[in-house]
Amino acid sequence: MSNLKGILLAGGSGSRLFPLTAAFSKHLLPVYDKPLIHYPLATLMLAGVRDILVITTPSDRALISGLLGDGGSLGINLTYAEQQRPSGIAEALLIGRDFLAGDPVVLALGDNIFFGHGLPELLARAKAQREGATIFAYWVADPKRFGVVELAGDHKVIGIEEKPLNPRSNYAVTGLYFFDGRASDLAAELQPSARGELEITDLVRRYLEMGQLQAQRLGRGFAWMDAGTPDALLDSANYVATIERRQGLKIACVEEIAWRMGWIDEDALMALADTSGSGNYGDYLRGIVTTA
Repeated sequence: MSNLKGILLAGGSGSRLFPLTAAFSKHLLPVYDKPLIHYPLATLMLAGVRDILVITTPSDRALISGLLGDGGSLGINLTYAEQQRPSGIAEALLIGRDFLAGDPVVLALGDNIFFGHGLPELLARAKAQREGATIFAYWVADPKRFGVVELAGDHKVIGIEEKPLNPRSNYAVTGLYFFDGRASDLAAELQPSARGELEITDLVRRYLEMGQLQAQRLGRGFAWMDAGTPDALLDSANYVATIERRQGLKIACVEEIAWRMGWIDEDALMALADTSGSGNYGDYLRGIVTTA
């Protein structure tokens, strides 16, 4: 997928996090030492994506664009669009239709956090798939709460269900999707579900029906968190804090990723460190250059 673009869906009302989100975007809530939206942005960057559309609510757009800007300081290009109301994840592909212009896309949900050794390699494998779609499957204890994928072998998908009463597997579908250039056209053919939304599961099922859907398993060495509830937000923060304190390395440090990807040079990284102030975050950026 040589022209792979990214969509970061940061819409929704954040109702599961009320009253935290009564007057504030959930995507700017802290997950330990970074705003939540930095984590899916980091995932897109680790996939090698530099051209990203951020979809927000009308009320959150100024806040999120004020945080992220145009991405130039990170060597990426960020543009913005609005989702007027929560109308389903698949609607992001309609909102971003002109932006995509028939190019393949990786769609990341703004409240999903991914971490684990080998993640860039898994992302590269999905990126190299030139036709069809790739989803990421993660073993969960209570699959009834999730979209569930049934697998045969390592990658072959034989079924997918949304919050089934009798799940056929324990593999949940995570909030990260790779689609080929047909995604917007296929999304345009979807009918709203009973709750009035364009369901991403229905789009994924279309690829399954065409025999062009595969899955990447996120094994025991990976962490996936949907930080959309108070408990999950707290768990995510505690997890990130534990790893960072023990290792001295930061998770989802977008400035570090940009530098290690070669998108910005050392001087640009030091400038970002200076704008980060004299606290731990700026010190960390300054320190990774001297220890590289």
